[in-house]
Amino acid sequence: MMHMTFYWGRSVTILFDSWQTDSWLSYFLSLFAVFLLSAFYQYMEERRLRLKLLSLAKSPPPPPSAAATTPLLLPKLTGRRFSPYQLAGAILFGVNSAIGYFLMLAVMSYNAGVFIAVVVGLAVGYLFFRGGDEELVHIDNPCACA
Repeated sequence: MMHMTFYWGRSVTILFDSWQTDSWLSYFLSLFAVFLLSAFYQYMEERRLRLKLLSLAKSPPPPPSAAATTPLLLPKLTGRRFSPYQLAGAILFGVNSAIGYFLMLAVMSYNAGVFIAVVVGLAVGYLFFRGGDEELVHIDNPCACA
């Protein structure tokens, strides 16, 4: 039976039919795995933002007249190849988005323990991996989990 409200209990299916818990040990191990995945999400987000900051530091600034002559509807990268930093950033963004969606789907199991494990994992991951990223504040992130 699929729950549509939060519930407490050790029987939960997380993401896949094969990832079901039937004992307290398997339940707590699953919560620990979800906690680690949440902390890893914050680690990967920190790596992605550092790579973006590094790519911004390595790229030369555009000429001052380029912004005034470029039409608004043309893409920024017209006539330019993608740099290795942009490709690596796109890969990291894709991996991090997949992890974020997995976390969202895990929370959608509506098990309160899974929800708490995700939230605490995100908070602990933020504390350890992103607590000192004041220099990255100007980089916007559209994901809700960040």
